[in-house]
Amino acid sequence: MTAYVISEVEVLDEELGQRYRDLAGASIAHYGGRYLVRGASPQVPEGDWSGSRRVVVVEFASMEQLRRWYRSPEYAEALALSQAALSRRMLFVDGLL
Repeated sequence: MTAYVISEVEVLDEELGQRYRDLAGASIAHYGGRYLVRGASPQVPEGDWSGSRRVVVVEFASMEQLRRWYRSPEYAEALALSQAALSRRMLFVDGLL
């Protein structure tokens, strides 16, 4: 069953944010993931949303593969950078198929 990473992201430091994107993108590809949405500014028909936040959606073949990526040495440097580069909420969800 597919699994998704859904993130709400605000970039706090543009230079570090770009480094994070480069490292994260390479690690996601390494684990067979793919971006479905990257840095989109959403339309918000209901609820509250900060205008500076963006949406990222990444698809993996399974939750197991998603978790392997998240705990991987390939993603470790990006994850460490994210603390200074980004403010975010990250969700892991299973797909329907």
